[in-house]
Amino acid sequence: MRDGLLPFIPLLRGLCAGAVLPLIALSAAGAIPLPVTLPDAAQKLGERAEAMGSHPLPTGPWRDGVIPVRQTEGALRQSAWRLPLDGKSTLELLAPLRAQVAAAGFEAVYECDTLACGGFDFRFGTDILPEPQMHVDLGDFRYFAAERPGAQGTEYISLIVSRSATQGFVQVTQIGAADVAPPDLTTSTKSEPLTVAASGFALQPGVAQVLADLTFAPGRADLLGEAPAIAALRDWLVANPQARIDLLGHSDSSGDPVANTALSLARAETVRERLVAAGIAADRISARGLGPAEPIADNATREGRQANRRVEVMLTPTR
Repeated sequence: MRDGLLPFIPLLRGLCAGAVLPLIALSAAGAIPLPVTLPDAAQKLGERAEAMGSHPLPTGPWRDGVIPVRQTEGALRQSAWRLPLDGKSTLELLAPLRAQVAAAGFEAVYECDTLACGGFDFRFGTDILPEPQMHVDLGDFRYFAAERPGAQGTEYISLIVSRSATQGFVQVTQIGAADVAPPDLTTSTKSEPLTVAASGFALQPGVAQVLADLTFAPGRADLLGEAPAIAALRDWLVANPQARIDLLGHSDSSGDPVANTALSLARAETVRERLVAAGIAADRISARGLGPAEPIADNATREGRQANRRVEVMLTPTR
């Protein structure tokens, strides 16, 4: 693999492995296999899986507007977890995972912490699941990446570890040749929403769903024409009166990133206003603009840019 550069995205936008604690594996049947484990108390907040593709792996700190990356290939699986902090530092959270990765035959590619990584710029130039799935404290996080040869090609893993005052957070990104299993987002019964069969609309905890067929005026937040997806979402929220949602606005990478982020927020706010006008309580809906940070298609093509300009809805996890 040859190294490349990941352009800086200037946007405004946490593992204790006790030897006596029961452990749960992060890998699942059919997923990219990797013997990384977390304490039984760990709670999965989100997961993303993609089929074979190209995925940039940061291999150095942000400097002069770019992050050096290795352009990896394979299936991708990301999972974000929250667990009790128990007074540990981010290094103490990372160390057991790093040891497991080494024991599995991986060799370190790059490791850094907070300012040495590039701080704000590194965090927002790196592929990280959005809040509230993955929390990253901009003043206290660590990154680790490693690789190992496999029968079907090189396999990669990266870890992002951070913390709040009382909780630890970790994101595990696996890239390899194996098929990626569908996300397993098992949750407690009280956080499982009902499905509205009539509209076909359903939400799963931690999984962002694109609101299809929304048409906005070019460069503006004005919503044009009918929006059946918003009506279906409104029906779902009526049928699930205790559910709360996050609306996530996204843009393509063309133009000014700061302006794109502002526009993506304004479009998410427009959807929120429609739902509130349709009778949904305002405090059940939050809106955020993520700009070009999380593309789902190739920004080098017209079709890809169009797909990246979207609004997603995600069920807010039960705390």
